[in-house]
Amino acid sequence: MALWVLIQLRAALTRTVTLECDPWYCMLTIVCLCPAAPPGPCSHLSTIGNLPRPPSAEAWTGGSEKNGLNIRLVWIFMTLVFAQLLMQNPGRPLIVKLCGGSNHCTHFFLVLQASVDASGEIALCKTGFPEDVYSAVLSQDVHEGQPLLNVKFSNCNGKRKVQYESSEPADFKVDEDGMVYAVRSFPLSSEHAKFLIYAQDKETQEKWQVAVKLSLKPTLPEDSVKESQEIEEIVFPRQATKHNGHLQRQKRDWVIPPINLPENSRGPFPQELVRIRSDRDKNLSLRYSVTGPGADQPPTGIFIINPISGQLSVTKPLDRELIARFHLRAHAVDINGNQVENPIDIVINVIDMNDNRPEFLHQVWNGTVPEGSKPGTYVMTVTAIDADDPNALNGMLRYRILSQAPSTPSPNMFTINNETGDIITVAAGLDREKVQQYTLIIQATDMEGNPTYGLSNTATAVITVTDVNDNPPEFTAMTFYGEVPENRVDVIVANLTVTDKDQPHTPAWNAVYRISGGDPTGRFAIQTDPNSNDGLVTVVKPIDFETNRMFVLTVAAENQVPLAKGIQHPPQSTATVSVTVIDVNENPYFAPNPKIIRQEEGLHAGTMLTTFTAQDPDRYMQQNIRYTKLSDPANWLKIDPVNGQITTIAVLDRESPNVKNNIYNATFLASDNGIPPMSGTGTLQIYLLDINDNAPQVLPQEAETCETPDPNSINITALDYDIDPNAGPFAFDLPLSPATIKRNWTITRLNGDFAQLNLKIKFLEAGIYEVPIIITDSGNPPKSNISILRVKVCQCDSNGDCTDVDRIVGAGLGTGAIIAILLCMIILLILVLMFVVWMKRRDKERQAKQLLIDPEDDVRDNILKYDEEGGGEEDQDYDLSQLQQPDTVEPDAIKPVGIRRLDERPIHAEPQYPVRSAAPHPGDIGDFINEGLKAADNDPTAPPYDSLLVFDYEGSGSTAGSLSSLNSSSSGGEQDYDYLNDWGPRFKKLADMYGGGDD
Repeated sequence: MALWVLIQLRAALTRTVTLECDPWYCMLTIVCLCPAAPPGPCSHLSTIGNLPRPPSAEAWTGGSEKNGLNIRLVWIFMTLVFAQLLMQNPGRPLIVKLCGGSNHCTHFFLVLQASVDASGEIALCKTGFPEDVYSAVLSQDVHEGQPLLNVKFSNCNGKRKVQYESSEPADFKVDEDGMVYAVRSFPLSSEHAKFLIYAQDKETQEKWQVAVKLSLKPTLPEDSVKESQEIEEIVFPRQATKHNGHLQRQKRDWVIPPINLPENSRGPFPQELVRIRSDRDKNLSLRYSVTGPGADQPPTGIFIINPISGQLSVTKPLDRELIARFHLRAHAVDINGNQVENPIDIVINVIDMNDNRPEFLHQVWNGTVPEGSKPGTYVMTVTAIDADDPNALNGMLRYRILSQAPSTPSPNMFTINNETGDIITVAAGLDREKVQQYTLIIQATDMEGNPTYGLSNTATAVITVTDVNDNPPEFTAMTFYGEVPENRVDVIVANLTVTDKDQPHTPAWNAVYRISGGDPTGRFAIQTDPNSNDGLVTVVKPIDFETNRMFVLTVAAENQVPLAKGIQHPPQSTATVSVTVIDVNENPYFAPNPKIIRQEEGLHAGTMLTTFTAQDPDRYMQQNIRYTKLSDPANWLKIDPVNGQITTIAVLDRESPNVKNNIYNATFLASDNGIPPMSGTGTLQIYLLDINDNAPQVLPQEAETCETPDPNSINITALDYDIDPNAGPFAFDLPLSPATIKRNWTITRLNGDFAQLNLKIKFLEAGIYEVPIIITDSGNPPKSNISILRVKVCQCDSNGDCTDVDRIVGAGLGTGAIIAILLCMIILLILVLMFVVWMKRRDKERQAKQLLIDPEDDVRDNILKYDEEGGGEEDQDYDLSQLQQPDTVEPDAIKPVGIRRLDERPIHAEPQYPVRSAAPHPGDIGDFINEGLKAADNDPTAPPYDSLLVFDYEGSGSTAGSLSSLNSSSSGGEQDYDYLNDWGPRFKKLADMYGGGDD
């Protein structure tokens, strides 16, 4: 005990020594009380902090007091050693190995680093990873999400916020608690897998690193699928407990290795896997359960656990292709349902078995390879997939070619990469013209192609040999012949044919033709027929027989794409085309055309103007040309049919409407006597020079003015059809006779083209006056004319305007126009009167008919025609024509005079019925009715007529009986019909039939 105090006192005089321990590791911290630099004596002492606590003797000795004392002595000695070494070598790493009972040892790898804080104190503490290398040994390949190991970071002051990173983030990740997980599944080779873990302070960006090595645990063949009679036991990790009132540090998190279970197991089921146990089951009655997919979550019922014993079992075979891994959580609670242990994670990996054949993505694969390809040329890739684990032998495929058809020129033209499925060429000699397609049978086998244990499947690879330009086009003949008529274009002269062994309708087969010689002026072109690949020699410019009678063309043919490299044939083929030009009869032509001559107008008939002849381009044909007139709008010219002389037959007038812009156009026709005869046209343009042959006229020819001179003026000008210098300026004057002209009027010249006419006297009576005016132009010699100006003198208002009556006359409305207007007005009045009379007559007739009978009851000459409804078989022999209306059966126009049917309306003059006044007196209504009744009684044309009315026959068999039973003998004998005589003429017939007694 004195030694322990001595150690602590020495430590207090130099530094503060703190040793924190749990059952598994300790951390020693020594804090200096005096600054290290500059050196000097300590000026003060600090209170000793938490003194090192020796480990509990019970933890290592099982309660042996003697052994516990020995351990305490060893611990005190180690504390002295730690203090001495740290004071002499601050920052030096120390490795301590402490061993307890049952050879249980604990390794400590402490790296302490000296740092100076703000107060100048030196802190010796290892901030970082306590170990340089972490190692983990795995019993199988790494699976996604599998926890591998736990790395701890030593945080001296506990204030650092550390973030973990992996040097291989695609494979590994580190949680905040330092647990390392696998990001993906990958096979672990026999060699060590090594990577780094980085820890970085989020505030200071200070960084630490540690190495991690993963190694594969060697397994024996018989241990690959092991069914041990002993069931592995998984114990819940011990939680933190209190010792003497102080919270004891919990040991590091456990990494429970996953449970490996082969798929498609045959049982028996349920099959026991592991036993889950808590070390508290000695004192408490516990209940165990598991949760997660496969237990209480879909798919449920795959895994069950015995709640008493904690035995975890699987109930049926597993399928890795459906679920490759199950993640369960085990729970332990007491009989009251209170949680006793923290849940632990249990990972069950389904071990793959080779139960799936490889399957190709396509049963038939199509690829292409150019002909003439060198060995090693890539063709295509075939791919097969295996539902088994691709990282195990069960899913590792190998490819090979089983057969090749055809086997020419070599049975092994292609090979395949057994791992990737890439097909390449291995032999030369691919020629599309010989073999256009190869068919390969490809086999994929798992278990890395093991023919004994692997499963296989096949697919077909169809490789098409594509064409390359290894055959140039070749002309079928050395010389081609053709002929073409002269002056024809777009005519096919010759058809050039070539042969090409390449694939038709490809750039390597399509021929391109060009003319390499014999056509310096570019009169020919060669187009390629897209269907036959022939060259069509076509004329694109007219050819003159008189200039060229024959062409010899040199043509060449080549493909659209150049020949492939290494081909020994020439790239093109040449041939000769001989084209003969055929002479044809051509049209004569006038030169120049049009021909322009200048002549003065006014030439007399019979004057020879010019000779207009045509030329015949056919120099080698003896032909004659005759001329005719084709167009002469004014009929002024004629042409000699032999020599083409043009002579006038009428006077040429520049002012004619057929002359436009002083030019007169005439067209002539020249025809030869060739076979067939040809003709050509020429136009003669005569430019007519103006002469002074038109006298000027006054414009306007009518005007109006007031009776008084003021305001009174008429502006006039002159109209001359000639042009300068035979037109204006003009001279205006009044004639000497009659004398009243100069006495009443005066004319004043305003300028060369206008003059003003005014009244000379103070008053001139209203009327129409004709004022002659002498107008002279400026021609040489000048030409004069007396032109009459009609002036209307009228009464004017205060503004100097004529009144309305005078305006009509002044506006040019003559007597004829006025008479036409009056006639139109009279005709319109007559039409209105006729319409009024017709309307009154129509009203009168309507009123007369309404006095006799209501139009709805008027049946005077109407036999109503109903639809014919036959009575069935009983009346099939009845003559239905008798049921038609009499007027439609026998029109009145064709009836003989005096012969009429008794049921027709008699022909008599229409009686005159009394007309009711528009507003009759109420007392006259009775008289009006009586007068109308008398008129109706005396009207023989009023219905009913003296005949029997014929109605439509509706067939027999009616339940109502027949009307024929209503006769005088059966029904009228007991009645007195004498009163019918008192009813008037309408009932006279009935009175004679029934009212005459027995007669």
